[in-house]
Amino acid sequence: MSSRPHARVRRVPPGGGMTLQRQLAFWLGTLAVFILALWLLSDILLPFVAGLAIAYLLTPLTDRIERLGVNRLVAALLIITIAVLAFVYVILLAAPILSSQLTSFFDKIPGYVAKLQALLSDPSREWVQKVLGSGFNADKSIGDLVSQGVGWLSTFLKSLWSGGRALVSLFSLVVVTPVVAFYLIYDWHNMLRTVDEAVPVRQRETVRQLAREIDAAIAGFVRGQTAVCIILGTFYAIALTISGLNFGLLIGLISGLITFIPYVGSMTGLVLAVGVAVAQFWPQWGSILVVLGIFLVGQFLEGNVLSPKLVGESVGLHPVWLIFALLAFGYLFGFVGLLVAVPMAATIGVLARFALSRYRESSFYTGTS
Repeated sequence: MSSRPHARVRRVPPGGGMTLQRQLAFWLGTLAVFILALWLLSDILLPFVAGLAIAYLLTPLTDRIERLGVNRLVAALLIITIAVLAFVYVILLAAPILSSQLTSFFDKIPGYVAKLQALLSDPSREWVQKVLGSGFNADKSIGDLVSQGVGWLSTFLKSLWSGGRALVSLFSLVVVTPVVAFYLIYDWHNMLRTVDEAVPVRQRETVRQLAREIDAAIAGFVRGQTAVCIILGTFYAIALTISGLNFGLLIGLISGLITFIPYVGSMTGLVLAVGVAVAQFWPQWGSILVVLGIFLVGQFLEGNVLSPKLVGESVGLHPVWLIFALLAFGYLFGFVGLLVAVPMAATIGVLARFALSRYRESSFYTGTS
């Protein structure tokens, strides 16, 4: 029996020698670099982010066409061509109508505001004062509301311009974005494979699982909510136009498009439509109630039919967190920030839940060695 002392075996931690603190510092540093690059390059990122979003939405359709035996290059080119032609057709069809309605709407806003102020200030309607309070001043309150709305709209438009002024042009949106989307669709799986091979081997399965959860959250919300917005926008536009509401097409499309903002979008459309209906139809309560009923039906369809079926409850994006992400990223990065807000919110949510689960499994939380 040898008298040589036994060699001490060195145990390698599961992370391949990388401690939890180092892993956390690495991923936090990666996130910081990404946010810094987004901030520094926000002026030129719009066509690339838009192209990435289009590629993400259209890649599954391209995969299906490829499985039918079509070459991927041909399939990607076909999908992008159809998407561009459809977009141009919709713009040529809807732009003249919407621009004329928008111009007329802004021209009539002062008249609508004056009529609403007169209705709310009428002393013969004591019930209005009881509902709104004796200290309610219609002239001041509606004037302040309109001023705040105009100020918010101007600030928002300025942020969109400043967030992409270097390349927000017809050339970048019509030419650069489709080209970027085409190449991303064509090389999508190769890019994913390259990223996967760059992940450390010991962490690869964990990263893959997180990536699947992030993809499910983003796909569930973006693709599902896009369908919800299109369906609701079409429903509101047609129903409000049939009801005889002035600017029904414009208000309906706006109401549908901003539905992706939880509660805020639907309430904005409701207040705008009912305000125009009161100013237009008063004292015909029937027409006003029809407009109100259209939005109640739309909200019922969204909450009980469309969102559960198309978006689902497995997305994991809390409405308050989503609103905060949209406002924060939109304020910091302009229109580019709005495009990346939902993917970033979904990613941060998945990573936060993963970190919380690991924390609850740690010895620091359980108190065991």
